Amino acid sequence: MTRRRDGIGPDLAGKRLLVTGGGTGIGAATARLAAAEGMRVLVTGRRAEPLDRVVASIREAGGAAASFVGDVAAEGAGEAMLAAMHDAFGGVDAVFANAGYGIETPGMELAMPELRRIFEVNLFAAVDLIRSAGRVMGDAGGAGHLLGCSSILGKFTLPEYGAYSATKAALTHVCRAMRTELRGSGIAVSTVHPVTTRTEFFEVAARASAGDKGGAADPARLRPDGTPRHAPRAFIQSPERVGRAVVRCLRRPRAEVWTTVSGRLAAGVFELVPPIYELMLRSQVHGPGSR
Repeated sequence: MTRRRDGIGPDLAGKRLLVTGGGTGIGAATARLAAAEGMRVLVTGRRAEPLDRVVASIREAGGAAASFVGDVAAEGAGEAMLAAMHDAFGGVDAVFANAGYGIETPGMELAMPELRRIFEVNLFAAVDLIRSAGRVMGDAGGAGHLLGCSSILGKFTLPEYGAYSATKAALTHVCRAMRTELRGSGIAVSTVHPVTTRTEFFEVAARASAGDKGGAADPARLRPDGTPRHAPRAFIQSPERVGRAVVRCLRRPRAEVWTTVSGRLAAGVFELVPPIYELMLRSQVHGPGSR
């Protein structure tokens, strides 16, 4: 007997995709690229204006899109988003739990409410949506694809990014376990591991972290494109590059989505050779843009 193939298959036309954090950055790029492949896309986020722009651009290109405004960490948000997906397109075939944010705060200065909030958004909300969507897919016959947006920092961490890295590592492990648990069910589970991406992520992180300390974000820490000055240029990419990789994974599911060979190799080397990783960490503390 042939084991059923997990996922939604190489032909994406007509399939239904829910993208959280879909108004900007990786989420918006993924939504547009998936819609260009014929997928029907629901984008969610806290701000209506960016979502409206994404939906308008997809519809102008002849695609199908809708939006849902809400906080992914709110009580019952996962079920509400899936209900909106059902109302718009009659069901769901794939979910990209992409919403999340970062903070740049040394561990000794990290406030517990700050730590709880980032876990609520980056981990708990993502897992709640993935689990809820998995149940819906199972009830509908057991075909679908669940994707969680982790990070290269889901494999290692950097100074001041301990809390963010912890949320992404935890999401990676939850999805890895679910992938094995759902093997053969028809539901694929993947994690996405972007490197530094040209989005508003780092500006938001800098403002949020400075605001917690009663100050303003230090512009010297960021390049004009919004990426941190200490990030190697080889590890900087566009959100469209990540979006294209996600769409490829939707066609042919795999465990982990990496957008650069250098990022994947670095994560492996750091894990296998800890002294090299420690040297890299020290260079980050004393390098450009450090405090």
